[in-house]
Amino acid sequence: MKRIFVLFFGLCLLFQSSAIADEGMWLPSLVHKLNEGDMKKMGLELSAEEIYSINNSSLKDAIVALDRGSCTGELISSQGLLLTNHHCGFGEIQAHSSVEHDYLKDGFWAKTKADELPNPGKTVSFLIRVEDVTDQVLEGLDEELSFNERKSTIQKRAFEIQKEATKDTHYDSKVQSLLKGNRYYLFVYETFRDVRLVGAPPKSIGKFGGDTDNWMWPRHTGDFTLFRVYCGPDGKPADYSEDNVPYEPKHHLPISLKGYEDGDFAMVMGYPGSTNRYKSSFGIEFTMNGTNQARIDARGEKLEILKGYMGTSQKAGIQYASKHARSSNYYKYSIGQNKGLKALRVIENKKAIEKEFTNWVNADSERKAKYGKALDLIEEAYEDTRDEEAYEYLVETMVRGPEIFYFSYGAKGLYEALKQDNQERIKSNAEQLKAELDEFFKDYDAATDAKVTGALLKVYDENVISAYLPTFFNLVKTKYKGDFDAFASKMFEKTVFADKATLSEFLAKPKLKTLQKDMAFQTALEVFDMMSILGSKMNETTEQLLTGRRLFVAGLMEMDKDKKFYPDANSTMRLTYGKVGDYVPRDGVHYSYFTTLKGYIEKEIPGDMEFDVPAKLKELYYAKDYGQYADADGTLHTCFITNNDITGGNSGSPVINGNGELIGVAFDGNWEAMSGDLAFEPELQKCINVDIRFVLWTIDKFAGATHLIDEMTIVK
Repeated sequence: MKRIFVLFFGLCLLFQSSAIADEGMWLPSLVHKLNEGDMKKMGLELSAEEIYSINNSSLKDAIVALDRGSCTGELISSQGLLLTNHHCGFGEIQAHSSVEHDYLKDGFWAKTKADELPNPGKTVSFLIRVEDVTDQVLEGLDEELSFNERKSTIQKRAFEIQKEATKDTHYDSKVQSLLKGNRYYLFVYETFRDVRLVGAPPKSIGKFGGDTDNWMWPRHTGDFTLFRVYCGPDGKPADYSEDNVPYEPKHHLPISLKGYEDGDFAMVMGYPGSTNRYKSSFGIEFTMNGTNQARIDARGEKLEILKGYMGTSQKAGIQYASKHARSSNYYKYSIGQNKGLKALRVIENKKAIEKEFTNWVNADSERKAKYGKALDLIEEAYEDTRDEEAYEYLVETMVRGPEIFYFSYGAKGLYEALKQDNQERIKSNAEQLKAELDEFFKDYDAATDAKVTGALLKVYDENVISAYLPTFFNLVKTKYKGDFDAFASKMFEKTVFADKATLSEFLAKPKLKTLQKDMAFQTALEVFDMMSILGSKMNETTEQLLTGRRLFVAGLMEMDKDKKFYPDANSTMRLTYGKVGDYVPRDGVHYSYFTTLKGYIEKEIPGDMEFDVPAKLKELYYAKDYGQYADADGTLHTCFITNNDITGGNSGSPVINGNGELIGVAFDGNWEAMSGDLAFEPELQKCINVDIRFVLWTIDKFAGATHLIDEMTIVK
């Protein structure tokens, strides 16, 4: 697919003069080979075996992937207590909230284990082991094989490796491609399915600063939440049951109250989601003008509408809190990334590296025969990106934008069953849809969704060529004279999917004629038909793009054999290492490496949705009641920054000192380095972390949940 963006390994060359050890997301299983020496020089006191071990307890055994990689968490007690970010638990906190029990506004603290709240569908996965299976996967494969033959052989071999790895166990596994198909590794996991909410601060702490402070430094946000992992009485994963018991991990992180100083060693372990550091100049250009621009155009409109509804009542605020947060996060990210890519002249720098690669290839006839077509294949895939741009806008304006299309499209199975008059399937599909009603309508306002629909259909119309307009756009322009709001209003009047009672009545006695006349459902069919058409067009260049990408990275690795190559993030466990330290984002501005509770108070805007400060917190601040959590300077540190290399998925990752002790929780990156997923900037890249002492102070002094502190291993 042309949409699978092309990556390339030019980063180290690009920043050759300033690249330092904090760049790179490394496989923990290779630390002994690639990184241990550098880490020791920087302040690591542990051995590689204490970080990653198959046979003995190690740091990896305390780090988990939440929901198979959406966030990271760490075990901080022998009773399965798990720490992650507030925004990683935001959906669960919101789901448990009501007007009577507004846990978003007031926070939640389970006084006993019996009070902890279950979260159906939430999982945590522990990494059991990693194995290099490159030779097994690629043995005998050469460039004489066709693309499909190579792909089929790799898939078959990967399946067999996975099957053998988990035989006679309850583990799951996955063989994953690294370095663009030039390396393959097996990852084996143990996944637990009973994860309960234990504690969360009010959003005036956990989300302090809101969208305004998101991606910014300095920060004063207590971005943390506590869960607990439960297992069956036999210690193995089990579905939720009252008979389940707290999980006893192989290792949990001790917590340091000693703090940190400028220049101290810090490492982050977690599950970074996706980076594209090796993307070509062609790919960077499309990211800016296609992916990011579609996100900016669509989400800007959507967020304004959601914000307006959320301000109408407490109930509305609870309903759309999680939806607004999810949408706004990468809206702002896309704006910052485009700004950073321009400021750092990333496209120009990528082109320079591509030119150097071409010169290296052309200097040798064997290299030219092997790698000469790599960049040509990549460039051809980006010659016409109108279909990719349409796809990005369609996803943002009609799939992730309004909720009505995706929700009503869920009735397609029922629609097909009705056409076939298959009574068994009709009943089964109707029951499945019924089971989803409570969850969907609990946090849904049809009038708001209608406004979003009208606004975003207009965004699609203004940015996509006419060939990629679903046919209902003709109806809007003729019958409704181009008024997308009027079309949306009529569609919501003529659908059974916008009202719970109406939909329930339909599902009790579903009729084919109803769906054939339902405007939302019929429009959704057109939306997803167009999505399929665009997907097929993008698939036309799959072979040349993926082949070019693989050959390009292979050539770069051969071109610089002495360089340590790290793979892009792909939701597998990684370790990054660096130091605590300040930075200078622009001329005349110098940022300290930590913030204190004083800055929290200074930012207060009473009654403001983003900067309101809890009365209890102010009382403790003015009384200077910091207990054992104060720094040596007498202040309570709230957040700090390091130069660790992180990205989405690292949210909730532990920040660990040289002794293997927890000193903070990573939760954000900085605005000046939003280009970091595509091009690492060593002078600007910062990892923003909540200080673990602020976390414990909030639990102990603010919430009075001292019983949770008592389970932890505290190092003073």
